[in-house]
Amino acid sequence: MGKNPVAAFIFFTRLPLGRIVEVPASCYKRIVPYWPLTGWLTAAVTAGVLYGASLLFPVPVAVMLALCGRLWLTGALHEDGLSDFLDGFGGGGTPERTLAIMKDSHVGNYGTIGLVVYFLLLASVLSSLPVPVACAAIAAGDPLAKFVSAQTIDCLPYVRTAEQSKARTVYEPMRPGERICAFVCGLLPSLLLLRPVFWLAGLGPFLVWAYLCAWMKKRIGGYTGDCCGAMFLLTELSFYLSLLALCGIYGIDLRAAYFG
Repeated sequence: MGKNPVAAFIFFTRLPLGRIVEVPASCYKRIVPYWPLTGWLTAAVTAGVLYGASLLFPVPVAVMLALCGRLWLTGALHEDGLSDFLDGFGGGGTPERTLAIMKDSHVGNYGTIGLVVYFLLLASVLSSLPVPVACAAIAAGDPLAKFVSAQTIDCLPYVRTAEQSKARTVYEPMRPGERICAFVCGLLPSLLLLRPVFWLAGLGPFLVWAYLCAWMKKRIGGYTGDCCGAMFLLTELSFYLSLLALCGIYGIDLRAAYFG
């Protein structure tokens, strides 16, 4: 394990750990198994801001402040990936063109519109939940989606070289012990969803992940770092949507389920 978890927090958040701990460049090749662990921090900050802001502001405003808090903590790393992913897969007709567009620093129409739709949908879904339930959903959904998305590096090849990569590194497949760590860190917070029926919402991210993996393999033959960022945001969103859908299907009153 060594300094790999520290490298993960340095890469996936804006924590200034790099000023305190010297991390070898080789550690960044093995940060993906600890991606769900970083989700504990990002989820805690997002849920904490949401709950605290809801004491002062209407829920929609609190949700937007919470999302801003996460954007600040991560440096919009995943959102940048989603934008590039949408631009590339929306405008690229060939694998080469798709990869070229994704590497372009300019944001195109697909990326801009996609981000707007994504944030509107995410904010609407979270605002539809009672605040304590939304906090629990975030605490479970963030690490879970990162665990699901982390499986990409074991299922698809990386399509760029280390020199072509934005991060200047190529992730290595997970070892058995790392898979266990990712599994525990990704799924343990789901226990916060008190009713077992809510655990079915975890199927949504796996289905979205499987579809996106098949699409990426068909379009570009594998994955890039941008694909991983997009994968996380879309699987996380699918978790919240699945949670709402289950409540409608089973007629669950969320307030009664948690506080009744």
